[in-house]
Amino acid sequence: MGDAGKPGRDCPRCPRLVAFREEWRQREPSWHNAPVPSFGPLTAQLLVVGLAPGLQGANRTGRPFTGDWAGDLLYETLGEYGFSRGRYDERPDDGLTLIDCRITNGVRCVPPQNKPIPAEIATCRDFLMATIGEMPKLRAIVTLGRISHETTVKALNGKRAEAAFGHGARATLGPLAIFASYHCSRYNTNTGVLTPKMFKKVFAEVRTYLDAR
Repeated sequence: MGDAGKPGRDCPRCPRLVAFREEWRQREPSWHNAPVPSFGPLTAQLLVVGLAPGLQGANRTGRPFTGDWAGDLLYETLGEYGFSRGRYDERPDDGLTLIDCRITNGVRCVPPQNKPIPAEIATCRDFLMATIGEMPKLRAIVTLGRISHETTVKALNGKRAEAAFGHGARATLGPLAIFASYHCSRYNTNTGVLTPKMFKKVFAEVRTYLDAR
């Protein structure tokens, strides 16, 4: 499994993802091209769960949501609500730090066409469970997109009916508050499915929730 519940650089669990990873290691040897680790402090009260690394985003840079459009909106929003310090500059050495927030993905390796299959989502859930389990002060999770939301609910041993997905939906599973959002992908923002205002409203609610206790 890798050290402390984290996938190793050559994690062999998902054959299709392994093949895709090897293809891109040949094509772009300077890229990360490996499972992307979580970013942010273990002591964070907030965990943001995305879907999977973008091919030219986190798969290239090695840091979640770094180097693609989704990261532009996410990191701008985190900064606005006090969850980050420094300037996001689309590279892992930009000096940006997260404050009381951690970011991970439901699937750690880049999938072809950015679409993991159900078996890959289920296989990688072990690592999501380990990530949640190693955060002693965790109080809130923001899920980005339906797939991320549903695998997070399963990782918490919840039932879909207890925490149905919908943008702006909120549920409680055990000690954790789950805030759901549409994914901040370029497709969703370009088509108007998700506006920056809609996205930021979710994090405003998270900020209020964390500050109230």
